[in-house]
Amino acid sequence: MAEAITPVIEPLEAQLLQGVALRVGLVVPISGVLGLVGPCAINCAVLASDEVNLTGGILGRPVELVLIDGGRPAEEVAAEVGELARGKVIDAVVGTCGSDVRISIVRALAGRLPFVYAPPYEGGGHSPGVYFLGETPERQLKPGLDWLIELRRAKRWFLLGNDYIWPRLVHGATRRYLASRGASVVGERYVPYGKPDLSRILDHLVASRPDAVLLSLIGSDLVDFNRAFTAAGLGFPRLCGALEEHGLLGIGGDDTGELYGAMGYFSSLVTDDSLSLGERYTRRFGSNAPLLNGHGQGCYEAVLMLAALARRAGTLHVPALDEVADGTSIVTARGRLTLQDHGVRRGAHIGRADGLDFDIVR
Repeated sequence: MAEAITPVIEPLEAQLLQGVALRVGLVVPISGVLGLVGPCAINCAVLASDEVNLTGGILGRPVELVLIDGGRPAEEVAAEVGELARGKVIDAVVGTCGSDVRISIVRALAGRLPFVYAPPYEGGGHSPGVYFLGETPERQLKPGLDWLIELRRAKRWFLLGNDYIWPRLVHGATRRYLASRGASVVGERYVPYGKPDLSRILDHLVASRPDAVLLSLIGSDLVDFNRAFTAAGLGFPRLCGALEEHGLLGIGGDDTGELYGAMGYFSSLVTDDSLSLGERYTRRFGSNAPLLNGHGQGCYEAVLMLAALARRAGTLHVPALDEVADGTSIVTARGRLTLQDHGVRRGAHIGRADGLDFDIVR
């Protein structure tokens, strides 16, 4: 199919561009509530770029990353990305950020450049040139909900999240699924980014008498809540859609056996692909590098998927990429990932916190 696509760059132009850097906007949070995932995400994108460059780069051009802080307000991030795109400073966008930021970026790009988005997301939102590598709520949270309903008889649920699109749509999907399993939602709260009133939230939670809690808080808000939860002596199960290794470290670890993360990747996965990534990451950045985690590993995947799409289409022109996107594959720490309808259909692992590590239970 790719052979039939007319190249956007004329042959002479293509020759002139050989060796000229292909600049990729890397949107990762280095400030705000998600700032704790930024260092690993940057490292993973650098590692992927190194590996792509060793095999000839993208379209014969070496990849150069342009860092964009995705932890700022959505409109601010989108304005910067839009300006870089219009000025032809960047040729593509990859990264991990909140869904509110992603939606604003997609609007600013208006289909001019490809955007590979790494983390779990709420589903939908398909636009020209946008490719999703993360899990939708059904694939991310259903295994954990089933686990707790079946093994812990968790029928009464409290839902707590930050106040933006991802938690609200995740909770909508969760309410429908819990109802189908004969379970119910007995309380639900949404809080703004940064320093929520934890004492009031905990009072409301206790008064609701839940069997389990679904946490759709992110970053430092998720860390602060779990610290307060433990300090209050509470003990029922918590299932988190954004808990990864840095968040668990920020909490100080957990030995209750009641804290669960649902992610497509944990660094404790014992597979050949996962172990290989860990070895290459440590060799590149040292044994004291930021912990590998799902958000960082997603940025590794995003760079590789962009390269695979460009290789298949022979261009970064969005209509050509969209034409060949389905069936485009890469192999990463999660195994083989293949695009279908602009997304990857993979389930999540359920990791139970065991001190500072995750024990994969499902």
